[in-house]
Amino acid sequence: MTTLGRGRQPGGTHLVENQPDWRVDVDEYAMNAPLVQAVHTFGAGWADAALHEAGTLVGGATFQRDAVLADQHPPVAHTFDRWGFRLDEVEYDESYHRVIAAAVGHGAHTSAWADPRPGAAVARAATFMLFAQVEPGHACPISMTHSAVASLQASPWVADEWLPRLYARSYERRLLPADQKASALVGMAMTEKQGGSDVRANTTVGVHVSGHSYQLTGHKWFCSAPMSDAFLVLAQTRRGATDEGLSCLFVPRVLPHGERNVFRIERLKDKVGNRSNASSEIEFDGTVGLLLGEPGRGVRTIIEMVQRTRLDCVLGTAAGMRQSVAEAVWHARGRSAFGRPLVDQPAMTAVLADLALEAEAAMLTGMRLAQAFEADASALDVAFRRLATPVSKYWVCKRGPQHAYEAMECLGGNGYIESFPLGRRFREQPVMAIWEGSGNVIALDVLRALARDPESAAALREELTTTDGAHPLLDRQVARTLSALREIANADGNAAAAQARRLTEGLALALQASIMVRHAPSVDAEAFIGARLADDRGWQYGVLPGGTDAAAIVARH
Repeated sequence: MTTLGRGRQPGGTHLVENQPDWRVDVDEYAMNAPLVQAVHTFGAGWADAALHEAGTLVGGATFQRDAVLADQHPPVAHTFDRWGFRLDEVEYDESYHRVIAAAVGHGAHTSAWADPRPGAAVARAATFMLFAQVEPGHACPISMTHSAVASLQASPWVADEWLPRLYARSYERRLLPADQKASALVGMAMTEKQGGSDVRANTTVGVHVSGHSYQLTGHKWFCSAPMSDAFLVLAQTRRGATDEGLSCLFVPRVLPHGERNVFRIERLKDKVGNRSNASSEIEFDGTVGLLLGEPGRGVRTIIEMVQRTRLDCVLGTAAGMRQSVAEAVWHARGRSAFGRPLVDQPAMTAVLADLALEAEAAMLTGMRLAQAFEADASALDVAFRRLATPVSKYWVCKRGPQHAYEAMECLGGNGYIESFPLGRRFREQPVMAIWEGSGNVIALDVLRALARDPESAAALREELTTTDGAHPLLDRQVARTLSALREIANADGNAAAAQARRLTEGLALALQASIMVRHAPSVDAEAFIGARLADDRGWQYGVLPGGTDAAAIVARH
């Protein structure tokens, strides 16, 4: 078994030279100066000590080793026990349990809900990013538990019993009756074979039994983290002879009297990305679920949950970008070529600086969004997040895979080897763009938000006007994009849909550039705007405006 560290053997071809040391035993928070600054800028400076503690944990050899082991030893589904009884359990490696217990212990899941003081959502976002930077698989159940709170709050028949468990900082891996668990994690099971993102095409049926209880029959094509304690599920519900429509239900894995709820794990998905967390196909057959919200209003019940998982897609992508930048810069500082360190080679410096700019813009966008989700968010911020969340999710997440690839290339052949972390990151980044709405779904949601919520467009416009006159390229981008917004608002449905991606991209770049002007050093903001908005901008990373102090940008990261 490989350990973190290496010995140097004298003589011959076994002498290892010109290789960087392992990037280990570091404080990932302290080393990420842009993140530290953003935490203070967006009102969570009080969380510094806890974030340093989390940063030291995830940057340590033990946590990094667990991240590797969790990927090397994927979960295993156990459908039946040895006697043929249904078991429907997934066995995870011990390393995965240690990772998720640490994330829960530091409040990466629900700390902003449990202690909603000013800056709590920003502090939680920073904590989430630190853990997702090193091991992304566990971030899925962490994010789902965080997001599910929004859908549970208005249903006291579930919330009163379950929310205290979701807020807990302890981790209990076993499937037990709720009254025997001090803590709980919540997953989701929404999509089906025939529908995908079109959840209104779902065929799973829920028949009313009594009170808030329904019995479910059907399937779910994607169910992530199937060992969670409960799930949010969409189903077509019926009460007597009345079809109620698509409803949201809360499905516990274990019923109050201790009997397992029917939750048949058919198989685990063979994913492109992380191997540490299980995703599965499941079947319901008389499965008990409790109604959340109003019957027939399932989409409305989950909409705020969806917004928060989309926020976490932005944060997760930004976390991955940070890992890519950190590993690439570390390698370039520790390896020489053609007589000097790679980091001092002008072409490499430009690439590293451009990767750093992309990561900084993504992180700042995520933190600004997190601020808009604070418990005391203003009405303007609430309107802003309705549009800015899908806009940012579309653009930031689509930038992730190419960013990871370019960072891999900075490591040369080592970047393509599984014993280095960037291969795992390259495979993981695409899921952020696919999860909770792939590109077309998100772009069309932007159009939907504009049509249904004019206040969201006004809030985004107001956000962009805060940097009027700050940079001519930014002013031009904002004017062009707002003009396109007005044109699309007056277009017919098909014409608007055909331009949805163009509009969303334009809004995202305007927002990112505006945020960079307000919250990044001027050298970073100038370089970002020139590289993204100028007429002579390039198509690959490393094409920066002439005169950019790339070395200063890299040094900050």
